[in-house]
Amino acid sequence: MVNFSVEQMRSIMDMKHNIRSMSVIAHVDHGKTTLTDSLVQKAGIISAKAAGGARYTDTRADEAERGITIKSTGISMFFEYDMKAGAVAQVSDEEQAALAQQIEDKKRQSSECSN
Repeated sequence: MVNFSVEQMRSIMDMKHNIRSMSVIAHVDHGKTTLTDSLVQKAGIISAKAAGGARYTDTRADEAERGITIKSTGISMFFEYDMKAGAVAQVSDEEQAALAQQIEDKKRQSSECSN
């Protein structure tokens, strides 16, 4: 079921340019756990049937009991980029540059907020 091995995860940790970090932030009951379960399912960690109801990152007993996320949980996942699929999307160089700029702006804003 899992689409990656420990060795793969360890090897990509040395390639910092390939690592992407993200946070899922939203109001209560706006689908953060469902989105996270879907990403975990896409990485092959849980089954498609379980996605959305698994509450994979709710690891505490009180979270399962109450059905809410109380503490944040960090996870690592491995995804392979499909170059053909990217080409099919026909994203222009200008769009790629704009997206890269947005990502950098978000990184900068995040680090300013944490200081």
